[in-house]
Amino acid sequence: MKKSASLLLATAALLLSTLALSGCNTVRGIGQDVQRAGSAVSNAAK
Repeated sequence: MKKSASLLLATAALLLSTLALSGCNTVRGIGQDVQRAGSAVSNAAK
C-alpha cells in the first residue's frame, strides 16, 4: 500500500511539472506573437 501511494505521488508530481512547463512555453509564444503584432502595427503607422 505504501508503494502505490508513492507511485501515485510521483505520477502526480510528474504530471503537474509537465503542465507547468508547457504552460510557460505557451505564455512565451503568446508574448512573442503579441510583440510581432505590435511591431507590425508600429511599422505600418510610420
